[in-house]
Amino acid sequence: MKRSLLIRILTCMIISVHISCNKFLDTTPTNTLTEQTQWASEANADVYLNGIYQRLNRPNTPDPLDNYTDDNDGGPYWLSWQWKQGIVTPEIEDGHPMIQDAVANDFTGWSYTYDKVRRCNEFLQQTELHKNNYSTAWYNKRRDEVRFLRAFFYAGLWQHIGGLVLLTEPLDRKEMPDELLYRKRNTFEETFNFIISELKDIVDNAYLAVKYNNGDSDAGRATLGAALALCGWVELYAASPSFNSSIPAAAEGTGAAAEQTTLVGFGNYDQRRWEIAAATNRKFIDLYGGTYRLFDNMELLWSEATEYNSEVIWDRQLKANVTNLESDFAQKGGPTYILGKYYTWGNFCPTQELVDAFRMANGLPISDSQSGYDPKHPYLNREPRFYYFIVYDGAPYKMNWMPQTDTIYTRIDRVNPSKNEIELAQSDVTRTGYYFKKRMDPDNEPAAWSYGINYIFIRYAEVLLNFAEAQNEAYGPNEVYAVINELRTKRGLPSIEDTYGASVLTQEQMREVIRNERRVELCFENKRFYDLIRWRIAFDVMNKPLHGMKIQNSSPNDNAGEWQYERLPLNNHPHVFSKKMYMNPIPYTVIAANSKIVQNPGY
Repeated sequence: MKRSLLIRILTCMIISVHISCNKFLDTTPTNTLTEQTQWASEANADVYLNGIYQRLNRPNTPDPLDNYTDDNDGGPYWLSWQWKQGIVTPEIEDGHPMIQDAVANDFTGWSYTYDKVRRCNEFLQQTELHKNNYSTAWYNKRRDEVRFLRAFFYAGLWQHIGGLVLLTEPLDRKEMPDELLYRKRNTFEETFNFIISELKDIVDNAYLAVKYNNGDSDAGRATLGAALALCGWVELYAASPSFNSSIPAAAEGTGAAAEQTTLVGFGNYDQRRWEIAAATNRKFIDLYGGTYRLFDNMELLWSEATEYNSEVIWDRQLKANVTNLESDFAQKGGPTYILGKYYTWGNFCPTQELVDAFRMANGLPISDSQSGYDPKHPYLNREPRFYYFIVYDGAPYKMNWMPQTDTIYTRIDRVNPSKNEIELAQSDVTRTGYYFKKRMDPDNEPAAWSYGINYIFIRYAEVLLNFAEAQNEAYGPNEVYAVINELRTKRGLPSIEDTYGASVLTQEQMREVIRNERRVELCFENKRFYDLIRWRIAFDVMNKPLHGMKIQNSSPNDNAGEWQYERLPLNNHPHVFSKKMYMNPIPYTVIAANSKIVQNPGY
């Protein structure tokens, strides 16, 4: 059971504003806090701050970012169909078609982000004005927490929009002149520099803890580990081909004006950006590599019992059966029918493209003639992560809450029909021949609003991959082997040397290894979308048809023949990606209200 002070306070705030939460929040009820009392004490100010933490996004939607990639086919009946078909304008869904609701992908929306930023700026302004009410330790720590949250919110929107209007104080329509209220966008580079400066300053201040563990009273709050890891990721993102270029991806072929180009990328290539990203991620490994480390068991990494394990760097606290702290994630994914009973909507359906990315047990890709891959038995002798993450035809499925093991069949079988049989229509069963198992709750059966496993934003495996990529791009593969081997061997794969023998990988070959490791290791963690965007491959990848696996017997009436595996094009769920979609548009309502805001290219 969670014992974090933060989540106890949030739970109490949500359950009742009239009843105090035992000793955990011995302060004025939140519904009676005035502007004066709000900032009169550390406890009252914490109430405001906890409200900001509560606005961190959570995976409560059938349209995760993975649904906008080549890893997942979630069906055409959610808002993602617009983006998938290239229908993206400043007017549709207020410019952010990736929002099915306002809790999961709200970081892609302008208004949602600036509401959070305003709250951060209000906290920073008011705690400065009432500084005498707080201890120095509390003041320093809480302000750096809020600066981290503001940088995190800005970074989320920056990845989808580019240059932002950087606000560091609350806007006041009564007191501020128009030139302060209506501001133009900062450039892509200026926004990047602000985020990085804030994060590095937080790390240098060292007011925050490096990490919290399960049961710590402050678990769920920002840490030095989170600040440095986010810094390394933002630097890697900025150094990537879509932005670290004379012509940024969103400006190519879109008729971008010079000013627009500066809003969606640097407008020049600089090798040092890779070097800086490599140095920051190396710094994390060197400083915190003993505190953070890869978790031993991937099957148990996502569970309430293992929250804040050694791999978790930054997460969003969730708690089952508590309004605004719960999630319905488990109801949206996993097999639709388990032991004959309907459980889930089956929205997260791995594509054949993702399944093919999993290596064989010997570490080789299935395309390698030495891998041992058998297309007539495609699920034999695959790497361990395949069995941890993917539910395939004939897969044994057993969670702790289940009384016995089920076998999930997605094949078309007239003799022994399965309720999980592949179907390309509008029902909840798989459209690809696969379900996923990763991140499903091992201890509680899937039901509406019952998911309480924390949502992990950043974990140590990603830092290792971030370093490996930046180091390879900056200096070549020599120092990358050890890091990639650390990840591969922990996940049950042979080392690169054991897999490829004495041959030395080139930078290009190592790039392919790293990119594949990212795809497999981080699948269904909302990472693939950003990789497609920043690697500048979304236009090529997302305009190709995706596939599922159709399995049927050559003698369908008696199953006396052999089972045949056919790659099935998912033609009824087409993807259209235009180059302007490397960035989302600025909402029409924003530009209509402020003529100084310049639209992104192509919109």
